[in-house]
Amino acid sequence: MTFSELLDAVRRDPDGVVIPPTWGQGRASFGGLVAALAFEAMRAKVPQGRPVRSLAITFVGPVAAEVPVSFQAEVLREGKAVSQMCLRAAQDGQVVTMVQGSFGASRDSLIDVAPLPAPQLKPAEQCTELPYVRNVTPEFTRFLAMRWALGGMPFTNNPSRQMGGWVRLRGENEVQALSEAHLLALVDAWPPAVLPHLKSPAPGSSLTWTIEFVQPLQSLNTEHWCLYRAEIEHARDGYGHVAAALWSPSGELIALSRQTVTVFA
Repeated sequence: MTFSELLDAVRRDPDGVVIPPTWGQGRASFGGLVAALAFEAMRAKVPQGRPVRSLAITFVGPVAAEVPVSFQAEVLREGKAVSQMCLRAAQDGQVVTMVQGSFGASRDSLIDVAPLPAPQLKPAEQCTELPYVRNVTPEFTRFLAMRWALGGMPFTNNPSRQMGGWVRLRGENEVQALSEAHLLALVDAWPPAVLPHLKSPAPGSSLTWTIEFVQPLQSLNTEHWCLYRAEIEHARDGYGHVAAALWSPSGELIALSRQTVTVFA
C-alpha cells in the first residue's frame, strides 16, 4: 500500500488500520507513517479553519505490521480559536503511541518575525540518494527518497553535528498536494543524526518527537524536493537530542522538529 492509500484507510476506519510489512523499520512500523495516521484521525474531529500548529508524539512501543491498530482521538478542549486534542494508538489492547495536538485558527497580531534562512546546500540533482536495498535499508525507504547534502550517512564514522539534504515521497500513484501528514513522513524519514557517528550498524529510534508547522502551508506537491537539516545538540548515555527543520525548495520554512532519540551503541 502507498502512503496515500494508508491515509485513506485511516479516514475510512480509524479503529482498524493494518500497516503492511513494507512500511517496516526494524521490528516496528515507520514512525513517520504512524504519526501521519494519528494526525489524520485527529484532524477529522477538528473544525474547519483550524490548521495544526504542533504535535507532541511519544512512541510508547513498536507498532507491529499486519496487526490492526486503533487510532482513538479525543477533544480535550475547544476554545474560540484553538482545539486541544489527544490521541491514543492501541494494538492488542496496549497503547503504542500517544499524541497531543494543538490546532488553531489565525488571528491578527502586531508581531511579525521572519524565520532564519534555509541552509545553502547543493541541488538535489547533485546529491547522492540513499538507495532502497532489501534486508539492508529499512523497508519503508522504498517509499521515500533521501539525497544527502550535509554530514554523513549512517554508520560511516562521520563526527559531524549536522545531517541533511533533500527528501520527497516516491512510489505514489498520482501527484497530490503536500499536507501535514506528508510532512510528518518527510521529516521522520531521516535516520537519527547520531547514527553517522558509528562505525558499524546499531539500532536507533525516536523516543519522543515534537513538531511545529508554519501555517499556512506552502503550495507544494508530492513531487517537490524539500530541504531537511538536523543538528545534534547533545548526545550521551544512549540518548541524543536533535533539532531539525524542513524548508520548501525555494527556502521557505515549513516545519520545526525536535526529537529525543535512543541509540543502542
